[in-house]
Amino acid sequence: MIASSRRRSVAFFIALGVALIAVTVLLYVGWVLLSWRTGILLALGVVLLALIISGVVLNTTFLVREIQRNEQHDAFINAMTHELKTPVTSIRLYLETLQTRTVEEPKRQEFYRIMLTDSERLLSTIEQVLRTGRVASSRAKPVKAPLDLNALVEESIARARTLHAVAPEALKYASTSPITVMGDAEEIRTAISNLIDNAVKYSGRDVDVTVETSPLTGGFAEIRVTDRGPGIPKQELKQVFKRFYRVPGPIAARVKGTGLGLYIVRSVAKRHGGRVWAESQGPGRGSTFVLELPLAS
Repeated sequence: MIASSRRRSVAFFIALGVALIAVTVLLYVGWVLLSWRTGILLALGVVLLALIISGVVLNTTFLVREIQRNEQHDAFINAMTHELKTPVTSIRLYLETLQTRTVEEPKRQEFYRIMLTDSERLLSTIEQVLRTGRVASSRAKPVKAPLDLNALVEESIARARTLHAVAPEALKYASTSPITVMGDAEEIRTAISNLIDNAVKYSGRDVDVTVETSPLTGGFAEIRVTDRGPGIPKQELKQVFKRFYRVPGPIAARVKGTGLGLYIVRSVAKRHGGRVWAESQGPGRGSTFVLELPLAS
């Protein structure tokens, strides 16, 4: 309901801007036909018309962007509410069960495991939001040091297997050789983990994710994360790295998230002098995210 109302608002402002420009052009054409002999007035009229049209276009663009930004913020708040409330509710339910009932030891251990998993999820969400603020606002350069890229990737894969409960064959890793990159260990680990988590979450039940690392000519290393998920439309390949942005459609409604993971990856890549991009053959054909980082000299 809210999204439909916002789309109508966007359409209204676009139609209003087009109508104002059309009326202005019609009035100006009529004025020219009546006063075509007056050259100075004609020149001034051309300048005035250009200023009016520019103002209308800028005003309409600003309003449309503000509406879209508010829509993204609302989606982020809704996602954050779910990401924070769900694990807290789950933990409270299990604690109340342990407090009010006698639970056998195997079941008790299972409850502890689930609560620890929910706590990890809650902590991960909070850290992601805090990290977004630090990366976006910090002007300080990252503290760089030589890092074993293969070890960071293996650590992130092990974490993802535990967090998402996926089998080793569902999340594979291939490396051509030992690779050492220059960077901040925490930031690069976060970027790699976000790419892997994103691929696993959007794969649904049939997880088939491959992570590859390789050195490139020109002093860079490449991390490729490939999934067999729903894919990404061509026009959305650059949009997915924007803050709060999520590809519209039923998949985004099914997969919960804050819309910050890929934004953090792009920010980390930029801070380290690297880059990140997405590749996909279209909906239903999977996607690949490529992160380039500078090699240690």
